[in-house]
Amino acid sequence: MDFSNRGAQPQNVAPSVQSSASNVIRKTSNGNKDVNKVTRIAVVVLAALVAIVLVALTASVLFGNKSKESGFVDKSKYQAVFLNTGQVYFGKINDLNSNYFVVSGIYYLQTSSTGTTTAASAANTSVSLVKLGCELHAPTDRMVINRSQVTFWENLQDTGQVANAIQKFVKDNPTGQKCSNTAANSTTNNVQGSTNTTTNTAPTTTTPTTTTKP
Repeated sequence: MDFSNRGAQPQNVAPSVQSSASNVIRKTSNGNKDVNKVTRIAVVVLAALVAIVLVALTASVLFGNKSKESGFVDKSKYQAVFLNTGQVYFGKINDLNSNYFVVSGIYYLQTSSTGTTTAASAANTSVSLVKLGCELHAPTDRMVINRSQVTFWENLQDTGQVANAIQKFVKDNPTGQKCSNTAANSTTNNVQGSTNTTTNTAPTTTTPTTTTKP
């Protein structure tokens, strides 16, 4: 019997085992690389989505408010609110929406004439700027106006005559309006193109008719 070949046979098995182990290691390594690649892609996509959301939120905060009517209110200025009754109120718009306007620091114009109808007398019509609050019903300095009653509104320039008269009234009355003193704080201004006396105190008559809530 030939025992020389029988002893050499086990040596041929080892390379096959080593090759299989190498293949397993190589496949495992490739699998780990694929997992790492997918993980990196997922992280990049997630980071991009977060960045897009942050940009959208920032744009919404910076520019979204301008898409609403309330975004056009200049809080540093006074506003004029024109009603479909012809009445105009001056003050600060604190809030507005599709249902109502909320205005505070309110003033309004009141005209008076000699009773004649000539062109000369019409040119000398007196227009008074009146602070709301000392009327017969003693309203608070805050008005809620039905949105359907508002024709339009606008911001007032600080250099305008109405804004100047309001600023002078505030300066002359640092503690607020005193209804008992109806003859004080009178200034002369040109309002609506004519020479008028602008009075910063309320009249003894009732306030002009409006469709507003006190």
